[in-house]
Parts: sequence; structure tokens; C-alpha cells
Amino acid sequence: MNTYKNIKKYSLLLATVSVLSFGQSCTNKFEEINTNPVGVTDEQANADYALIASFMAQAQRDIIPEDVGEYQLANNLCSDAYSGYFGAQAPFVGNANNLTYSIVPGWLGAIWTDRYIKAMNPLYRVIELAREDQSLQDIYAFALVLKVAAMHRTSDKVGPIIYSKYNSPNENDGIEYDAQADVYTAFFSDLDTATGILFGIKDNPASAAMEKSDLAYTGDRYNRWLKFANTLRLRLALRIAYVNPTLAKTEGEKALDPANGGLLAEVADNCYVTLSVDHPLNIITSSWSDTRMGAPFESILRGYNDPRLPKLFLPAADPAVVGQYKGIRSGINIDAKSRYDNYSKLQPQAQKTQLMVASESWFLKAEAALRGWSNAGDAKTNYETGIDRSFEMYGLSASAAAYKNDASSTALPYVDPKALKSGENDVPASSPYLSKITIKWDEGASNSEKLERIITQKWIAIFPDGDEAWAEYRRTGYPILFPVVVNYSNGAIPTIPGVRRMPYPQREYNSNSAAVVEAVNMLGGADNGGTRLWWDVVDKVF
Repeated sequence: MNTYKNIKKYSLLLATVSVLSFGQSCTNKFEEINTNPVGVTDEQANADYALIASFMAQAQRDIIPEDVGEYQLANNLCSDAYSGYFGAQAPFVGNANNLTYSIVPGWLGAIWTDRYIKAMNPLYRVIELAREDQSLQDIYAFALVLKVAAMHRTSDKVGPIIYSKYNSPNENDGIEYDAQADVYTAFFSDLDTATGILFGIKDNPASAAMEKSDLAYTGDRYNRWLKFANTLRLRLALRIAYVNPTLAKTEGEKALDPANGGLLAEVADNCYVTLSVDHPLNIITSSWSDTRMGAPFESILRGYNDPRLPKLFLPAADPAVVGQYKGIRSGINIDAKSRYDNYSKLQPQAQKTQLMVASESWFLKAEAALRGWSNAGDAKTNYETGIDRSFEMYGLSASAAAYKNDASSTALPYVDPKALKSGENDVPASSPYLSKITIKWDEGASNSEKLERIITQKWIAIFPDGDEAWAEYRRTGYPILFPVVVNYSNGAIPTIPGVRRMPYPQREYNSNSAAVVEAVNMLGGADNGGTRLWWDVVDKVF
């Protein structure tokens, strides 16, 4: 979105050029559809569903960006680090960067504009083509689900976004934002439409268009995407549980009602999108050597003797910690990339990105049960089933029972033997920022303790989805993470409780200035990393 004048024509052209530039493998009729998109007729688009499939492929692959540069800026140096999953070993921008709360303006575009160009644009085109076409109602529903799946991640990073008025310029050629409360209402409305369609066809064989467009599932497509949509609704319902409990309960119970199609429940339901390139984390970890395990991940998983840890990271090769699983604490003094280069690397990832796993569904149900929502079931059963599903993902089912019954293990103090100054990055056992929560469910515990258990295990289970992990940390305060040591925000971002959002990119101020100023008014605070989002209202809960 470089300009808002003639935005519809420009954005469709940009999206089509982009999808077709990588999408030759998606169709054997590349030359026939490589034309000006403004002149593409519905007949051309629907002839063999190649153009629709290309649009849908690009959108799925940009819910979490597959482009390594975009992923690094939008995720790895943002939500991946803020969630405690990863730490950067390079002192980017002289160590005054996102991780030390000196937000880098040039890094913000990947969070905003690329998501609109590569996800919202192609989905808009598909929705416009399919909305009134009865033969494409499955694709219409699928596109709506993907739109919510993509854009809630953007809203949960910045707040108000362009959604309901997308591609609808006002008289000043600007595009107006929706307040985040209104965005969530629109998310639920779009999910209503999508699930209504998918429920009606859930047991049908997939259409040719759906077969070409779906990059996640190979069978039972409608039923699985219906479960995905219901689980997404439950995720978003719990996100707003503290700011609008009435709406949260209504939407949550709608998702939980088995008459509406059910939730992701089995490992076979896990939703992964097949990529056209190597997983970006493989490149950032290996050839770029820019990211390593985060210190909180080390602290909690080593403390729990968690058998999943070797499935996720490699032992450190650094002589100071050789053979250990050693992470980097974010927001610290780093002088050179070489200091932490041999800390624990990520295990190589498959050529797919993880949108949602069944274990998350069970942990969502566990929290819903704490809240007394209908059809949520029993919190303990849901919690333990979430652990079971996660262990099953890694072929560790035989270890799950002992793990669930561990009532003594807690997070380990974090020690950094390579800190610039002795002890400056360490977290002693007495630190208030070291989790004391154990694994085994305790029915007599307070709701706050039960919630910490649920969110901590969910945090482990949904790895490496930093977007969701960071959002849940801001919503609940769990799991307990380490604060930054170095804060270069000049007071804009408090060290405690930490960064709350990402600012809007300068491009929005340059090309959509009046609308972005109004979006900041909706935000209710400065356009910086210290202003809370609409749903981020408490530090500790229950």
C-alpha cells in the first residue's frame, strides 16, 4: 500500500504480480493468467481455479511470513523474542533495537504493509470473486477464515487496523481504521459466515477449487477447516475475556458447542501450511546465524526436565556451556555476535509453518472450564489432554504420564557465564521473575495458579508460534518471563511489564496520515511500544 489513490487497482495488481512471480509451480497455465488483473474476467479466473489457487496459496503462506527477511523483522525480532522463545545473538543497530526497546522504525513495515500486500490483498480478490458465486461458496468461507487468521495477528501486534473498510477509500483517498473492539466484532462476524457455510458442507468431498487452494490438509478438508475456525473463535474469545467478558463467553460457548462442528482435537487435526521455500527459522538460525534459544525457554524446559527440549533445540557448542541447552536472555548488553553464537540452535524445521495445533485447543478448553463456560468440560482433563497431544506430536507419548505427575520440578535459575559483566544477566532462584509453578494439576490451587499452569504448558505446546505466545503473555502475565536488562526507550516502554505493542510504520503516516492519527486516538495512548491494546487490561489475573 504505497499509495491510497486508486488503491483497489494498484493493490490487486501488486498482489497478482506477487503471487504469479512465485506461483508458476501452482499452475501449468502460467502464460494464460499472467495478464493485467484488472482485465481478468471471472470466467478466466475460474476456468481451472489456477488464479484463485495462487491467491489463496500466497495468503496462507503469509499468515506467518515465509519470506525470511519479512519473518525476521515481523516475528523473530519482535514476537518470537518478546514471548521468550528466542534471543538474538547479534547487536543489531549497535544493540539499540527492538529487543532493548529502541524500536527500529525501518523494521515496522514487515509487520504492517507486507501483511496487507501478501495476505489481505489476495484474500480480498478471492472474496470478491466468490461471494456471489454459488459454485465457490467453499472458497468464500475458506478465504474468510484465512482473513481472520492473518489479520488478528496484525491487530494483536498494533491495535486498530484497516479491516472492514479495506479497499474503500474515503473522499480524501484515505482508508479508515477500525477500533480493535470493532475489529474483533468483525472477526467473529466473518467466522459466523464461514462456519455456517463449512458446517453445511463439512461431510462433502472437497471441490476442485478447494483441492487446488488448500495447502494445509489433504483430506476431510471442510471438516478440518471448520474445526480450525471454531478453535480460532475460541482463541479470540479468550483473548477478550477480561475486557468484554459477556462477548467472550457468548463467542467461546459458540465455539465449544459440539453441535457447531467441534474443535481441533487430535494431532491429525494440526494445521501446517506447506511452504514454497525453506522455513525462515532455518535460515535465520543457520546460514544467517542470528537467533538462538531464549533464556526463558531454557529455564522452564530444563527445570521441568522436559523431554520435548531435545526435539526443539540442539545442545550448545560453546566451551563455557558445552553439552547444555543454553539460551540467550533478550534485552541485554551484547558486544558482538560471536559472544553467543554457539548457544543452542533450533532443531531444523520442516518446510511448513504451524498455524494451530490440537494441543492449543485443549488448553483453551481448560481455561474456558475455569471460567465455567458451557461445554468446556473439566479443566484438569483438558489440561492433561493438551500435554498428551503435545507429547504425541514429538513421538513422546510414553513419557507423558510421568511428566504430568511431576509435582516438584520448577523453572531453573538462569545463569549466563558469558555476560559482559558478571551476573548482570543472571536470574537467581530468589528472583520474582522465576516461575515457581509445577507441572502436576492441583485441584485445590487458586484459579490464578491453575491459569499459570495452563498458559505455561500452552506456551510450550504452541512453540514456535511467537505471535500467539506473546499475545497470551500480555493478556495473562504468563508464563513468567525475564524483564530486559537494557531499556533504551527513554521511558516510553516500562521495563515492567515490558513492551505491549508495535507502532505503526512511517509509510502509514506518509500516505494515510489522517486515518492513522485517528487510529492512535482509538488506541488511547501514544503510538509507541508502551501503550496497551484494548484487550490488554491486567498484569495479573483471577
